[in-house]
Amino acid sequence: MTAHVHRTHRSGWLRASVLGANDGVLSISSLLLGVAAAHMNPEGILVTGFAGLVAGALSMGAGEFVSVSSQADTERADLDIERRALLQDYDAEHIELRDIYIQRGLDTELASKVAQQLMEHDAIGAHARDDIGITDALTARPAQAAISSSLSFVLGGVVPMLAAVLAPAASLIPTIAVVSLIFLGALGAFAAYAGGAPIIRGAARVLTLGLLAMGVTGVVGAFFGGRA
Repeated sequence: MTAHVHRTHRSGWLRASVLGANDGVLSISSLLLGVAAAHMNPEGILVTGFAGLVAGALSMGAGEFVSVSSQADTERADLDIERRALLQDYDAEHIELRDIYIQRGLDTELASKVAQQLMEHDAIGAHARDDIGITDALTARPAQAAISSSLSFVLGGVVPMLAAVLAPAASLIPTIAVVSLIFLGALGAFAAYAGGAPIIRGAARVLTLGLLAMGVTGVVGAFFGGRA
């Protein structure tokens, strides 16, 4: 038997982690570049970056928790509807499940038997999976998403912060930009690899958007800094 690996079970934590790390690098690097372009002193740049790191991590976690909690609430509401339907009209639910299997290619007799056996084993599980589309691999996990995104935001945001700390004052802006773009490219490649997508396309997509965000923020910072 040929071994093969599925990646769908990674989608929850992988999405939150990649989103958090990408946002951490992009937000903090853009923030640092913006204030550096506005000619803020080195101490002010670091304080701004640190404040952004803390605020961003908390905001990322809270946002993910609220968003995924809303998804979880919707899933629970749909499951409650199915539970009531099973109690009120079990036969109609059997027909509903049977028809789903017929649409997927089974003949009527086999579809009816499959629906009957699955419902005898776990009626709500069968309807959650095949009627609503809720599976264990894809079910909403708010706490996991919040923790993953917050921690990954910090890990991503530390990269431009370290570049700002270690870079000579004369080359602060290019150092932050180059280091951040390298990390963004690596992150995009890793995310693509973990998700089974083309690595070059994943890296190029992140690099393009990252370069755009940093460039715009730098221009805005230079504009307002020049007017101050």
